[in-house]
Amino acid sequence: MTSLEEVPLPAADRGAAAAWLPALLVLFIGSGCAALIYEVVWFQLLQLSIGSSAVSLGVLLGVYMGGMCLGSLLLPRYVAPTRHPLRVYAFLELGIGLFGVLVLYSVPIIGGIYTEWAGSGTASLILRAIVASICLLPPTLLMGGTLPVVARGVEATPSGVSWLGYFYGGNLLGAVAGSLLAGFYLLRVYDMPTATMVAVALNVIVAVIALFVAGKLDHVPAVVTAPAPRRAGSRLVYIAIALSGMTALGAEVIWTRLLSLLFGATTYTFSLILAVFLMGLGIGSSIGSAIARKIPYSRVPLGVCQLLLCGAIAWAAHTTGTSMPYWPINPSIGKSPVYQFDLDLLRAFWVVLPAAILWGASFPLAIGAAAREGEDTGRLVGGVYAANTVGAIVGALITSLVLVAALGSQKSQQVLIAVSALSGLLMLVKGSNRGLTPIVQIIAMIAVGLAAGLLVRTVPPLPGILVAYGRYTATWVGINEIIYAGEGVTASVAVSRTPAGVLNYHNAGKVQASSEPQDMRLQRMLGHLTTLVPDNPRRVLVIGCGAGVTAGAVSVDPLVTSETIAEIEPLVPRVVSKYFGDYNFNVVANPKVTVHLDDARHYLLTTKDKFDAITSDPLDPWVRGAATLYTREFFEVAKSHLNPGGVVTLFVQLYESNDAAVKSEVATFLDAFPGGMVFANTSNGLGYDLVLLGQAQPQPIDIDRVQARLRDPANAAIANSLGQVGIHSAIELFGNYAGHSTDMRGWLKDASLNRDRNLRLQYLAGLGFNLYQSDAIYRKMIKESQYPEGLFTGSPQTLAALRETINQALGR
Repeated sequence: MTSLEEVPLPAADRGAAAAWLPALLVLFIGSGCAALIYEVVWFQLLQLSIGSSAVSLGVLLGVYMGGMCLGSLLLPRYVAPTRHPLRVYAFLELGIGLFGVLVLYSVPIIGGIYTEWAGSGTASLILRAIVASICLLPPTLLMGGTLPVVARGVEATPSGVSWLGYFYGGNLLGAVAGSLLAGFYLLRVYDMPTATMVAVALNVIVAVIALFVAGKLDHVPAVVTAPAPRRAGSRLVYIAIALSGMTALGAEVIWTRLLSLLFGATTYTFSLILAVFLMGLGIGSSIGSAIARKIPYSRVPLGVCQLLLCGAIAWAAHTTGTSMPYWPINPSIGKSPVYQFDLDLLRAFWVVLPAAILWGASFPLAIGAAAREGEDTGRLVGGVYAANTVGAIVGALITSLVLVAALGSQKSQQVLIAVSALSGLLMLVKGSNRGLTPIVQIIAMIAVGLAAGLLVRTVPPLPGILVAYGRYTATWVGINEIIYAGEGVTASVAVSRTPAGVLNYHNAGKVQASSEPQDMRLQRMLGHLTTLVPDNPRRVLVIGCGAGVTAGAVSVDPLVTSETIAEIEPLVPRVVSKYFGDYNFNVVANPKVTVHLDDARHYLLTTKDKFDAITSDPLDPWVRGAATLYTREFFEVAKSHLNPGGVVTLFVQLYESNDAAVKSEVATFLDAFPGGMVFANTSNGLGYDLVLLGQAQPQPIDIDRVQARLRDPANAAIANSLGQVGIHSAIELFGNYAGHSTDMRGWLKDASLNRDRNLRLQYLAGLGFNLYQSDAIYRKMIKESQYPEGLFTGSPQTLAALRETINQALGR
């Protein structure tokens, strides 16, 4: 490591500077921690307004990283070198903290304006970019300028440039802490305002320390003379580090998708993967800094790093495709989610760390390779950082929006290996300090090409069983036939068939729907309750296509003249129309059905349409982002889109969940719909899942009216649909009643409401998604439930029969 005496810090006395070195390291650690907390909060906050579709996420990522890129380029050009770097750094941190508070409170206002004006198509995309830019550009411009500004305090010598890499590594170490602190504690226990204020406090502490240290150290600007002439091929360094950034973010996108299948796509999984990736970058940055000092101004180490990345990417592809999914692991046997997190962390290290270390080392090596004596280090660092960031933006957007959906994970990783090989060749052949003879260049290119080609061939295809069963892959080997597996823009989808002929629809690495009797019963109940309760259900919105069975049940009601399915993944309707048409009444091809490809929350926020009924069957609440469709505010949005007499129904699963998560779902819904009620779908008398029903204007449900509709020959399709799942009358349908808010007051007394500001549900559900306690949860839920006087109307005979059916179901 570089000794303290060798570090050319911004002070007249080198010994005094060395004494303050620990304080300076604290600055970068604290700054990095705050920056990651902001990133997590801002993305979560903005997704509530502009949506969580792939396009919306791409806009957010592009603006966020673009702001940092611009900051790294512009601030060194507009801040004079004579200003004390630590004082400038302090004011940048204070500015970031100020904007952090402004973003927190302005996003809901700006988002509200956006949703009033947003439409669809190009105009909507432009408006999303404008909203993201207004909110994110000011603070990210300041964030991007912090490292180049501090770089002004060192000279463009090997030891000086090397030390910048150590500070960069410290910043990444802080980012690791921020990722884990936000994902596992601040947002799980508190909410977005609290997390923001913690980040603001870190900014203020960093700024105060920086100002204090600046007062103790006189600033002697690094001597900036006429820079030495550029060495041949030095501009290629910027291309190489841009390609490095491209492969880094492209691989992170792919590996996050694959590991989310393997670990479960919870918010905790995303925090773990990001933390491991950042930790690898930090470790690599420290290693690269040491190498840059020992081998100054050389592009060979950077080239070697890029070539080694070919092997590291191939290693990750092999591990996630042919090895790790089949490790003998059964997540359901763990006693605590902590043990599962430990295992996931180790597996993430196994896959991600080798490549992340090499990408981290590439940054300081690129600075060292591009440096010239006498050069302004602020502009040097800003230029290299900007090139790396531009590459990262391109890699993330192209991979997430184009490559994976068009080519698949296998070919996408093969492309990344080829790009890394090209980057390495640029440095070793075209960018070498010593001119290589043409024959040596040709030999090197052939050798690298052959090696890369061999590594490309080792990349395995994505296993269909991994797409289907995710974290339980090893326990399902050889049991069911995978008849389809595909990768979309936002999700990977599969269809399997059991030996008995049952079809399963898979998304997020698990069975989301099937033709099993208990699943068909739930989906038909959800769809038919949605249209049988309102008097005139002409227009219906279905949130989430899934296997299409719920949407199909809605579509067969002759009173329904217009049905809209809001689905975020374009691949889903195409797949289910092919494989589940016999079960969903070919709903996708139905002329009165429109499939709207968008995040359902964003759709409801931006549409002016009103509906007579809305039914919601989104992904599991433990899937990152799905909790936005279960918040109190979202239910109010749904209610505002109901016509008079309209209803909202919601699917709630009891399996792969815990008591706290189910309580949160039920309590939040009943808080939005005070007259709401709960219906149970049991399997062999055991609790399995639920349907929640809320009305725009609470009123009793006329059982005789519903029964008359079922007897009407015009509604034979509805009666037949329900009959196929064992429900032959209105009494049998509404006899699944399990309670309402009064019945469940005791059970729900400690429930946490899921609000936009905390998205509490995704953190609660993420702790219980490997649990199978459905019947135990159900028994606690119905402990005090009884026949609801006044919720149903009908003839005395009908109500007596309904009372008997409900009491029997409740065990009374």
